[in-house]
Amino acid sequence: MPAPERIPTGSVSSSPEQPEQPELLGLLELLAKGELTVRGQVREASNAVLFCSVSYAGEEASCVYKPVAGERPLWDFPDGTLAQREVAAYEISEVLGWHLVPPTVLRDGPYGEGMVQLWIEADPAAELLALVEEEQPGQGWKAVGFAEVDEGRTALLVHADDARLRRLAVLDAVINNGDRKGGHLLPAPDGVLYAIDHGVTFNVDDKLRTLLWGWAGEPLPPEALAALGALSSALADGGPLVTRLAQLLTPAEVAAVRARVAALVASGKHPAPSGEWPAIPWPPL
Repeated sequence: MPAPERIPTGSVSSSPEQPEQPELLGLLELLAKGELTVRGQVREASNAVLFCSVSYAGEEASCVYKPVAGERPLWDFPDGTLAQREVAAYEISEVLGWHLVPPTVLRDGPYGEGMVQLWIEADPAAELLALVEEEQPGQGWKAVGFAEVDEGRTALLVHADDARLRRLAVLDAVINNGDRKGGHLLPAPDGVLYAIDHGVTFNVDDKLRTLLWGWAGEPLPPEALAALGALSSALADGGPLVTRLAQLLTPAEVAAVRARVAALVASGKHPAPSGEWPAIPWPPL
C-alpha cells in the first residue's frame, strides 16, 4: 500500500543512487551534524518533505528532512510543532526498547529547523494490511472493520496478527497517534518494522486514530507491560527522558504521556475506540 509521505524513490522529483547505509553506531551524530544535500521532494506529502543525502566524517546516508517552515497549520495543534513531535515519538520508542521509529533528530537545515530522519526502504513484498471478501479475518489476521471499496460493495479491512504491529499499537496508544495509516508502515527487507510520520501525536485530548484496532480490548502481552513499566520509570521527574521531552513538548503534553502510560498499565489491555473521535484515519492508506 503506498505511503503518502514515504514512497518509492521513483516518485520523488529526482532519484539519486542510494548510498550504502553506515553502521548504526554514530548514526544520530551523522543525522545531527552531517551536511544535508536536498535531492528531491516527495510531491504527494501534505507538508514539505525533502529527500536528502547527509554526509559526515566519511559516512553518508539517505534521509528525510521536514522543515518546520513547510508545515501546514492544523486546528488542533500549535503551529510549528510537528517536527518536535516526530522527535519525541522517536525518543519514546527508544525507551520502550522496540526501536520502531527510524533514527530521528531535530536540527537546522537548508530551509531552517526541521526533523531529519533516516530513510528506510520498505520491502514491497511484505503484506501487513489487506481487504478481504470474507465476514471474518482468516488465521493470522485481525479485523479492523468494513470499508466501502466501490458503490454497494464492502470488504473487511484486516491487519496481520504480527508482534511487531502489536508493539506499534502500544506505542501509538502512548503517544496518542492521530494518524496511523497503512502507508506509514515500513517493513524492511531484513524483517525489521519501522513506522513513520508522527507529527500528529502527543495531543492532551484523546486523538487516537489508527488501522491497528485488531487487539482492542485484549490483554496486553507481558513484553508490553514490561516495556510500559520501564517507560513509566523513565518518565519520573528529573530523568533524561523527561528533560528531553520538555524540550519538545509542553508540560501538559508530558503529563498526558504519563497519564496514558499509567492508564495502560492499570487496565492491562489494549485501548478501544472512545467513540468521541473518528477511530480510523482518512484516507486510511
